[in-house]
Amino acid sequence: MPLSVAVAVAAATTVPAATAVPVAGPVAWSAVVADIDPVTFAAEPAAPAAPAALAEPAASAEPVASEADVVHRGHVAFWGDQLEIRLRTANRGPADVSASTVRLRFSEPLAVRQQLPAGCLWGGRAAVLCETGALTKDGPARRTALDLRLAGRPAEVVVRVDTVWSGGARDADSGNDTHTVLAPSTGDPYAF
Repeated sequence: MPLSVAVAVAAATTVPAATAVPVAGPVAWSAVVADIDPVTFAAEPAAPAAPAALAEPAASAEPVASEADVVHRGHVAFWGDQLEIRLRTANRGPADVSASTVRLRFSEPLAVRQQLPAGCLWGGRAAVLCETGALTKDGPARRTALDLRLAGRPAEVVVRVDTVWSGGARDADSGNDTHTVLAPSTGDPYAF
């Protein structure tokens, strides 16, 4: 899935529950709360169970997602208003990933007038999304290099790295693709 499509889908599916369901006519507040509150459930009458001999096996309506292990490694270096990020994204399997997107979020806003590398787009004043493409199981890592400028000159910056799309594959070990890095303004590389 291309990065722009992933961002558009994420934006389109983030809708407050109260605006997602049209309500015809006046409705009691308790009915509305029961409809959108994940803890409150309306009592439903229990349907009689079918005899075991007549029961049909339940067919799964949704396909089972493949499983992959997306891994991000790299370093962050920061000095003045310059931020250098070198990132390697790989897949440890067991399945291939058709496409993936990494999100980089910053504790400080980025300078507005700067060019992002090909395959990257703005995710807000302090976030960048970059597609890493297809990742084969145990294949070579995809490299992403970002040289960014911050809007100010803070003493330090926190960079958060995580995966926002992995081709629909389930990642049971998300600990190796989610990182938080504190980089003081020294110019030294801080690995993750």
